Amino acid sequence: MWSLRQWRRRRVLRRTTFPERSWRKALARIPWARLLDAGAETRLRELVTLFLHEKRIEGVQGMTLTEEARLTIAAHACLPILNLGLDWYEGWTSVVVYPAQFLAKHEYVDEAGVAHVERRPLSGESWLGGPVILSWLDVLEAGEADGYNVVIHEFAHKLDMRNGDANGHPPLHRDMDRAAWAADFTAAYASLQAQLDSGAETGLDPYAAESPAEFFAVTSEVFFEAPDALEEIYPRVYRQLAAFYRQDRLGPASDR
Repeated sequence: MWSLRQWRRRRVLRRTTFPERSWRKALARIPWARLLDAGAETRLRELVTLFLHEKRIEGVQGMTLTEEARLTIAAHACLPILNLGLDWYEGWTSVVVYPAQFLAKHEYVDEAGVAHVERRPLSGESWLGGPVILSWLDVLEAGEADGYNVVIHEFAHKLDMRNGDANGHPPLHRDMDRAAWAADFTAAYASLQAQLDSGAETGLDPYAAESPAEFFAVTSEVFFEAPDALEEIYPRVYRQLAAFYRQDRLGPASDR
């Protein structure tokens, strides 16, 4: 079906390009890019082109972003939507990049009704309806196949926020069972908390136990960065993420 949005995007793809050398240098920063076949790389490049056209990536606190840096951030950001499409990132426009970790101010009221103001250093943050905020030093640590990727983490939050506050329950595809998703993630989340309480090794960043939203974001990082490890630890969560992202080790999700 014809749509004005799709027509405009096709026009952008026809009229917009970036140097092949810059693209190759950006992909060289991303080890997982070597696993993409020609068709997947073409889709990724088109998504990156549209992402950079529709989103602003802005440096702050003296951070100067080169074309290669923007391409690197956009490539990481577009990996989760490689088989979903850019519309999954609609409703916001800006990515803010600090040179390194930044201090974030959070206000909250505890169970006793006492208001608190907390400042702590962060490597990334996502706001509902607002920007994604990243530390460039942490972006450079992404893609090392160790399960850590701050860009994928924060953009997983954005996907989670498509139906409201991040809670670990993003909008699922019609062919997915929401009750099964909840059961599989709840069981894995409880298992992680029990392991941490007992002092056992978890194989997953303990930060995943902060909340169901963080568990979804952390497991999304590992799904793309170290899929074998995630499948070994939480096979049901791995299968749910493969169905959600429509990917299985950077290829279309299988029916296994």
